[in-house]
Amino acid sequence: MGEIKRAILVILDSVGAGALPDADRYGDEGSDTLGNIARTLGGLDLPNLQQLGLGNTHPILGVPAAKAPLAAYGRMAEISAGKDTTIGHWEITGVVSPNPLPTYPNGFPRDLIVEFEQKIGRGTLGNYAASGTVIIEHLGREHLHTGFPIVYTSADSVFQVAAHEEIIPIDELYRICSVARQMLKGEHNVGRVIARPFVGEPGAFQRTDRRRDFSAPPPAPTLLDHILEAGQQVWAVGKIEDIFAQQGIGYAVHTHDNMDGVDKTLEAIAEAGPGLIFANLVEFDMVYGHRNNPEGYAAALRDVDDRVPGLLNCLRDDDALIFTADHGCDPTTPSTDHSREYVPLLVYGKSIRPGVNLGTRTTFADLGATIAEWLNVKPLEAGRSFAPELRMAQNQS
Repeated sequence: MGEIKRAILVILDSVGAGALPDADRYGDEGSDTLGNIARTLGGLDLPNLQQLGLGNTHPILGVPAAKAPLAAYGRMAEISAGKDTTIGHWEITGVVSPNPLPTYPNGFPRDLIVEFEQKIGRGTLGNYAASGTVIIEHLGREHLHTGFPIVYTSADSVFQVAAHEEIIPIDELYRICSVARQMLKGEHNVGRVIARPFVGEPGAFQRTDRRRDFSAPPPAPTLLDHILEAGQQVWAVGKIEDIFAQQGIGYAVHTHDNMDGVDKTLEAIAEAGPGLIFANLVEFDMVYGHRNNPEGYAAALRDVDDRVPGLLNCLRDDDALIFTADHGCDPTTPSTDHSREYVPLLVYGKSIRPGVNLGTRTTFADLGATIAEWLNVKPLEAGRSFAPELRMAQNQS
């Protein structure tokens, strides 16, 4: 097999592939983002991902297993304690989290909120676990009247701050979130503080695409750090820069939606040198999973599927393109939160042996270990590389 000099890693945010064995501990027994959406809608139509081998990774109505998949395929289990974006991305890049980040099902402690209000010079509304769109509808009118930001959380380790862009300008909302991030350390080290700007009038509020995540920094060096240390490039597309708190990032560009994310990934493929292009397509999770919208989720999957040929056609001979996810977010269950699931794994490249069954990997970190081996950078603390399984036979290389 020829050397792999660039990895293009595309995270289909929340596109899970069936409940993990311990899903019941998280209230997620029976969750299956891909499988349940397909069953609910009478099947999915994803011909390009199907040709790569998506149907070989997991039973999906309408996406049968390919007889000759173009990609290597498998699925990955999460061994970190949690099911959120931050911990999922950390594990992919080699940092396993044995302890979950703190969550606040009953809201944040009153003394913490009082301190927060004093530091930002405003009162707050909310302070309970809720769906973001629902709490904006419930408290939006009062927010317009008082100018107080809406603070809320979910089943994930998040401190979310919602504000109307005409009441609290976006830069001020980001400042408020930065204050929260500086406060939330130690026992309150939540995974992400999230700015949730919205616009509109009562009864017709809409969240905007100027969301921003203020993440806790990884507790140890990640694959991204190792790549930079080796003098190679790390291009972050979408919210990757925010997830890693700017650590290990060489170049970053934010995106408006999934299609913009694909466009920016294609631009990176055209411009970037050796190293990692790391993209997150967030709409599956943010717009459809958390809002229990299987129809919208399926349409978003098809939109990305339509872009797959363009991604494959622009690859260099020494590129590897990987599709995977960071957790589930099954829109067919009563919950609006993330779900504890396996994630699909598709690995394609002109120098990679197609049709290899990579099986069920015991940790997301196997993927990071593989990329580290490809790029010849310092090995990760966790994970076992599957690069040897992908080498072409000598007479094919």
